[in-house]
Amino acid sequence: MRALVKPTAGPGLEMTEVPDPKPGARDVVLRVLRTGICGTDLHIDGWDDWAAENITPPLVAGHEFVGEVVEIGAGVRQVAVGDLVSGEGHVVCGRCRNCLAGRRHLCPNTKGLGVHYDGAFAEYAVLPESNCWVHHQHIDHDVAAIFDPFGNAVHTALSFPVVGEDVLITGAGPIGLMAASVARHAGARHIVITDASEYRLDLARRIGVDLAMNIAEHDLTEVQERLDMTEGFDVGMEMCGQPVALRDMIANMAHGGHIAMLGLPSEGFGIDWSSVVLKMLTIKGIYGREMFETWYSMSVLLESGLDLSPVITHRFASDDYQKAFDTARQGQCGKIILDWTVE
Repeated sequence: MRALVKPTAGPGLEMTEVPDPKPGARDVVLRVLRTGICGTDLHIDGWDDWAAENITPPLVAGHEFVGEVVEIGAGVRQVAVGDLVSGEGHVVCGRCRNCLAGRRHLCPNTKGLGVHYDGAFAEYAVLPESNCWVHHQHIDHDVAAIFDPFGNAVHTALSFPVVGEDVLITGAGPIGLMAASVARHAGARHIVITDASEYRLDLARRIGVDLAMNIAEHDLTEVQERLDMTEGFDVGMEMCGQPVALRDMIANMAHGGHIAMLGLPSEGFGIDWSSVVLKMLTIKGIYGREMFETWYSMSVLLESGLDLSPVITHRFASDDYQKAFDTARQGQCGKIILDWTVE
């Protein structure tokens, strides 16, 4: 089969032929239909310090995907040939305290498809049955391909109640944009999103945020005045991993406010902990999705009318992967889809 592989330790990916995957007793094999390109894939392609530390070539990359089940292992009971499946990219141990208690998203032994195991940038992919989310309702294949990052957005956006609340989102990348859509759908009052990219801020405006602000040109205190806010933001969603973003968020939170932090900083940094204490703020780290409560919420949100189509801005045939990666790296895009049904 064709697969997009990290062949050796160094920059670049290569489309090449590799053996078709075979399922273990509790695995399924999917014919991959669509995949999404993630920031992690850009790290693997560029071979930065993170990739050099975490990736062992050769490796089939990719962890955002949807496919049709074409083969199942002897022990598979809940997934059938012909099912349409989105893949949960975090593979947990099933044996630790959190896994045994049903808190699989907290497993300390989590491994990643397309990072520690061969992933889904291929015509076929193998996946544990326990990592399959079967779509029982009609769903657009492009949307189904990005259930992994959509789950990050839902996990972040619904970590704290947002009905009637004033919400600040720092970072208008695809996950920030999806979180804004979820917060709007869930009944937030004011939604403000910040970024330095006018392209992505325009996408946020199309989604329907109350204010998309270029943080390089304006200050968050201006936002509060424009929206006639008197006490600061009730819920913050930090999506970009920039130290200044979290500092500004803390400074503009209401007393008793809640912050969900998904953005991953590249290194440690200081914040004003006195403000955290005196304002009695709650800061919650977010990683991945709650398996599978978040997935249930994702499907229900889509069934109730949530529209993710504005977030998907570019589509490429799988053989045009280099152009797709170049587009993603330039940042003038939302979510990018690779179609594996055409070459």
